[in-house]
Amino acid sequence: MIKCLICTIIIELCGALILKVRDRKDLLNVLLVNILTNPLVVSIPVLILVRYGYKTSMIVLIVLEILTVLVEGFIYLKTLKYKKINPFGLSLILNISSFLIGEIINRI
Repeated sequence: MIKCLICTIIIELCGALILKVRDRKDLLNVLLVNILTNPLVVSIPVLILVRYGYKTSMIVLIVLEILTVLVEGFIYLKTLKYKKINPFGLSLILNISSFLIGEIINRI
């Protein structure tokens, strides 16, 4: 779980920098938001997988990812000075990036 969190933080901070998020407080918010949401998004589907199987785990993962984009977007809306991209769009871009890169890393 720590490995997933570290990878997510690195990917999303790099993504934020690529999208020209430069304020240190904004970058700190990206870090803290991921520390808040990532452990839940990683651990809950694993628990569901063990109990209910793969299909249910994938459905739960998709729902959790959507909720994560919404929660992070709302937090970004309230906290970030960065205004070049809508906070929900920023959250969506960063989360899709970390999810897809994580899937690639897991397959290697």
